Amino acid sequence: MNTSARPLKGIVLVVMATFAFAASDVVTKHLTMRHPVAPVVAVRYAVNLALVTFILWPRMGQRLWRVERHWLVTLRGLCLAMASLTMGLALRVMPVGETVAIVYLAPFVVLLLSAPVLGEKVGVAGWLGAMVGFAGVLLILRPGGGLDPWGVTMALVNVGFGTAYHILTRLLSRTESTAALLWHTALLGTICFVIGASFTPPVLPVTAQDLGLMLILGSLATLGHFLFTAAYREAPAGLLAPVNYLHLVWAAGLGWFAFDHIPDGMALAGMALVCISGVWAAVRRKA
Repeated sequence: MNTSARPLKGIVLVVMATFAFAASDVVTKHLTMRHPVAPVVAVRYAVNLALVTFILWPRMGQRLWRVERHWLVTLRGLCLAMASLTMGLALRVMPVGETVAIVYLAPFVVLLLSAPVLGEKVGVAGWLGAMVGFAGVLLILRPGGGLDPWGVTMALVNVGFGTAYHILTRLLSRTESTAALLWHTALLGTICFVIGASFTPPVLPVTAQDLGLMLILGSLATLGHFLFTAAYREAPAGLLAPVNYLHLVWAAGLGWFAFDHIPDGMALAGMALVCISGVWAAVRRKA
């Protein structure tokens, strides 16, 4: 086997994964502008659960759902469910590019908390990257930027849940399999949002197009997770981490294509700072 091509393959897989996630953000915005968030995300998680079970259960059997730290796995799943809810609420009233850029505060917060919580070392590069990233988000959130206050609040709440989710993922990755974590988050998200959807039924009729887009949304989210998993089998995390920030580029581009929204100069500068600082911090930390 020619292993020299594996790093490039890993990078290509992450590029595809970030595109899938950005496309799912656009579909989420389109659907949540017409329907409550809970029914939309319920279908997404149900499709995710069905696909993960269908693909992995035949070869893994009971190992697919077997975990050791049940309470932490459940807490992680709840954090992701709340992150999905707040992301949907933010995208409902916010442009895709700016929303994704704000949400990318989470990796910086995880980086800063990794020392006291996980016992990992945070170097000068990490601190500088975090400060520049925060400065970029402040440019996006500046007074007069025209962003919806409720959407901004939901995006910032999402950062909190996303941070908790990523830290729990790092803790649980020491004892649990990636497949089991993926299956449990899909199951818990499906349960939570099916219950939530029963209390917030759609006001407008769910058309065949809407249902098709909900199915596509679940497929895109599942595809993104599988592509990321495959990528990290092909190349080291240090090489792939900077590529994750391509998500911001895809989000801004697809937001312009789908909704004709172009961020203003200050917002673009802020998004660029978030992207550049994240890439630089990831490269320096793994160097």
